Amino acid sequence: MIYSFRNSSFRDPETGVYNQIYFMEVFNREWHRHLREKQTLALLYLCPHIHETVKQPHLLELFTNQVQQALLRATDLIARIDTNHFAVGLFNIDEQGTHVVLNRIDEQIKQFLEKFGKEHHFTLSYKLAGVLCIPTNEQTIEKLFVNVEALSNELERDHTKHQALINMR
Repeated sequence: MIYSFRNSSFRDPETGVYNQIYFMEVFNREWHRHLREKQTLALLYLCPHIHETVKQPHLLELFTNQVQQALLRATDLIARIDTNHFAVGLFNIDEQGTHVVLNRIDEQIKQFLEKFGKEHHFTLSYKLAGVLCIPTNEQTIEKLFVNVEALSNELERDHTKHQALINMR
């Protein structure tokens, strides 16, 4: 990505997606709006394992650009949380809609592999964990992040699945 001072405060310079600070500010604001309006939201953790990013660092930017194409609504938000995780915020969405987004992300990742896998000679595996909830005073934003991180860790240990969605009640 070409680094720009215009985007430096809220974009990750390596991938071009939002950074953790900006994501947390927006997600917190949306959480409180959904709490007031009793609407459902979802938090997804995407953990890609692209095994050639050391030699070809631009692959991560190409990957995130491809994943962003699965997020069709203007309110959907993707950010880099750390070196291994991306967070996706889906607002005013139900379980069926979340499954649609999960399937679109899967499809975009398949297209990424078809498009760049042969050309750049790399392997890719990924885990996609999601938690859906209606914010309440009992269902705190902290619990949501703890639950999605725990689900993501569980998926990392389970080599039979790459995706899971739970409903936090």
